[in-house]
Amino acid sequence: MSNKAVILGANYYIGLSTIRCLGVMGVEVAAVDYSYEGSYAFESKYCKEKLIGPHYKTQPKEFLQFLIDYASKQTLKPVLIPCADPYVEFVDEYLYELREYYLIPQNQQGIYTNLMDKEKLHALAVKNSVKVPETVYVSDEDYLDKVDKQIGYPCIVKPTDSPSFVSVFRRKMFKVNNKEELLEAVKKVHEKKLEVIVQRIIPGFDDHMYTFDAYLNQDSKVTNWMTCQKFRQYPINFGASVYTGQKYVQELYDIGAKFLENVGFKGFAEIEFKKDAVTGEFYLIEVNVRITNLNSLLYKAGINMPYLTYSELIGKPQPPFELKKDTGLVFWYAYEDFFAVRGYLKTKQLKLSQVLKSYFKPKAYAIWDYSDPKPFFAFSKSISKKITKKIFR
Repeated sequence: MSNKAVILGANYYIGLSTIRCLGVMGVEVAAVDYSYEGSYAFESKYCKEKLIGPHYKTQPKEFLQFLIDYASKQTLKPVLIPCADPYVEFVDEYLYELREYYLIPQNQQGIYTNLMDKEKLHALAVKNSVKVPETVYVSDEDYLDKVDKQIGYPCIVKPTDSPSFVSVFRRKMFKVNNKEELLEAVKKVHEKKLEVIVQRIIPGFDDHMYTFDAYLNQDSKVTNWMTCQKFRQYPINFGASVYTGQKYVQELYDIGAKFLENVGFKGFAEIEFKKDAVTGEFYLIEVNVRITNLNSLLYKAGINMPYLTYSELIGKPQPPFELKKDTGLVFWYAYEDFFAVRGYLKTKQLKLSQVLKSYFKPKAYAIWDYSDPKPFFAFSKSISKKITKKIFR
């Protein structure tokens, strides 16, 4: 008998890749979601239990009790791994109650959400001498003047609470080209009772985006890490990875490891950086404090982040590993990459020849796995239904 792993979130490929990374190592996995609809990760052969619980946002207390009731029935404490930002926020809010029944990497409440909150992250970065884009707070009375003098246009309007913003606007931020567009964007978010900051756009195409992916042990020391370079995002320019390659960049470790260790982080984290096309300096853009889009790439390149988490928490830590070479591997989320490519071609940011050439690299797929194909077919069926409804509507 060994500890189970409980995965929060089965309706996206991050949860799917986490289930696979644990299942392939012989871990018994239970996946949790609030609906069967769209939860294609349930179809993985590695998902041994499918659990439908109350909604984490509309029924948080009931969801907490649901998780406690499940763990109470287990012989050993399960390892709890949230695979979406709202689940991370939930775990952080009820961290001490959940730690009574689950094994969780973080033991200090607030670290997760402080790194997710753009305003607090900015302050932490400045405190630790990490470069961040110039930022203006809309709470300042003279913020419009500051934007004019310190940032200029175009600039971006970013939420302090990303999960809430994305759930409302279905995007990560607003790009504004002048004062009128800025005022309109701020008005929109304030009507939804959300808060935002204004930042300078760091110059450089999407391939100037990089990631530092790391696992930190219970002493808050980086033990396993690798770095990646984005090639395409969706939505284009300000979106999530859809085509990203493993790329060794020592400077990202030098900046990222020190920062995460200084803030006392434990478990998996991914820092997104952008390299200034003019100065060559790296700017911290955001920190993901849960398993990320690139998990299947990390696994194929030699780092099984979910299993590192599981193993250490059950008292069987894995050996350290750092990837200091280029493998040529790329992560590919084909469905959204199709829309991204269309956008890049339409705006003439890429040529068709460049896109076609990129597809010849060895890939780590977001959803497809020949040894575990059912989630892919479930996902395809779900997408087909949406397209059919849209056509007839």
